[in-house]
Amino acid sequence: IDLMAVRNIKLTICYDGSEYHGWQIQPGKKTIQGVISEAVQNLLGCKIQVFGASRTDAGVSALGQVGLVQIDSPIPTENLANAITHRLPPEIAVTEAVEVPNGFDVIGAVKSKLYRYTIFTGQVRPVLQIRHCWHLPAELDTIAMAEAAKILVGRKDFKSFASAADKRESSVRTIFRCDVNSSCVVRDAYCEKGETQTTQYDIRNTQYENDWVYVDVEGDGFLYNMVRNIVGTLVEVGRGRCNPEKINQILEAKNRTAAGPIAPAAGLCLMWIKY
Repeated sequence: IDLMAVRNIKLTICYDGSEYHGWQIQPGKKTIQGVISEAVQNLLGCKIQVFGASRTDAGVSALGQVGLVQIDSPIPTENLANAITHRLPPEIAVTEAVEVPNGFDVIGAVKSKLYRYTIFTGQVRPVLQIRHCWHLPAELDTIAMAEAAKILVGRKDFKSFASAADKRESSVRTIFRCDVNSSCVVRDAYCEKGETQTTQYDIRNTQYENDWVYVDVEGDGFLYNMVRNIVGTLVEVGRGRCNPEKINQILEAKNRTAAGPIAPAAGLCLMWIKY
C-alpha cells in the first residue's frame, strides 16, 4: 500500500472563546488550540498540533480564525471539516478545510485581518449577547469616535496601543480601515469590497437596535491587545473625555500610558484573515 504523502491542510475555524484561556496552548488551561489539536489527534490517531494564524486572547471569539495542520491520512479533504467538528465541543467548529502547498506560512503569508468589536450602550443587559459584547450603558458620540478612528488609518507606530507585555521589535503596523458604525446598518465584515448592507439580527430586539456600536479594524497585523486598546481609547473619545485630535498625540507618545483603558475581551471577534 502506498503511504499517502503528507498534506498541508488550511482550516477555517469559528469559536466562542468566552470560556477559554485564548488560542495558544498553555499547560493546565483550556485553550482553543489545545482542544482542536486534541480533536484532530482523536480523528487521525497520532500526536499532532494545529498551528494558528492569530493568537486570540482569553475571552476573544472568532468567526474566521485560520489553522494549519499536516496530515498523512487518506481522509478526503472535503470530509475533514465535518470529521473534526464532530469531535469538537459545541462552541467550536471547523467550517472549511482546503489543501495548501508545502511551505504555506499560516502566519507570514497573512495579507490582512479584520477584527470587529461590539458595544451595547442600552440600559437593559442584552443577556443573549452578553458574552460577545461590552455592555456599556452610556451615551457615545459615534461621529467623534469615527473621526478619531480615521486618524489611525495608515502605516504608523502603534506602540501606545500595544500592551507593555508586547516585546516585539517593531510596533509599526498598517491599518487599512478603522470604522465606527452605529445601529444595524453596518459594513458587512465578510464583504471584500466593504459595501454597506443591513444585517438581520433575529434575536436582537429592534427596540434597542440603535444601541449597538461596532468598531471594525482591518490591518496587516496587530500588536498584543492593540485592538482592545484602540477601542478603549475610542470610547474615551465617544464619552467626551478627550477630543478626536488627541489620537495624534497618543500615537506620537509611543507609550501605553498615553492611550485609554483596555476594552473587555468579550466584545472582540476575529472576523476573517486574507492571504
